[in-house]
Amino acid sequence: MTRKEQKEMRQQQIMLKALELFVTKGFSETKVSDIAESLGISVGLLFHYYESKEALYKSLVEMGLEATKRPEKIGFDAPLDYFTKTIDGLFGAAKEQPWVFQMFVLMSQARRPGIPDEIRQLALSVDQIGFSAEIIKQGQEQGVIRSGDARSLSSAFWCSVQGIMEQHLITPEIPLPETEWITAILKYTEV
Repeated sequence: MTRKEQKEMRQQQIMLKALELFVTKGFSETKVSDIAESLGISVGLLFHYYESKEALYKSLVEMGLEATKRPEKIGFDAPLDYFTKTIDGLFGAAKEQPWVFQMFVLMSQARRPGIPDEIRQLALSVDQIGFSAEIIKQGQEQGVIRSGDARSLSSAFWCSVQGIMEQHLITPEIPLPETEWITAILKYTEV
């Protein structure tokens, strides 16, 4: 293994451990020394990779931002296909790489007060609810998505996904729900 590969591997280890600690303990309660100690490295070595706890947290949020753009890149033929593909992709990635659940939770936490403002604003720059609301409007026009405020429907969809991700992180023994159960929130049904 080259020196560059070793450095990249160490950086990834630091990020994954920091992600775990930030999600379980919170930003303010996680100390740089906690991260270093859990990895068996010195605080000085950790600072070699990240100049501060805030810089490490910001790197994680930037990584999360890249992931939040993936749904926008999904090709779909019909509005409900977008939501099905989004959930299938998200759950598939999380099954292969369990840290995806943690990242989903971290991105939610990063939007809350108490996070350094620059990082919080970065996390708030994502408007997945607004993007999805536009697709919901298309589905409503086609008669395949239930009527109602598109942003509220989008919020209901994404809040259910958020809740599932958080719950699965706490109780991974409970299987993830079927995609259709989640997309049923949006489907038009005759009364």
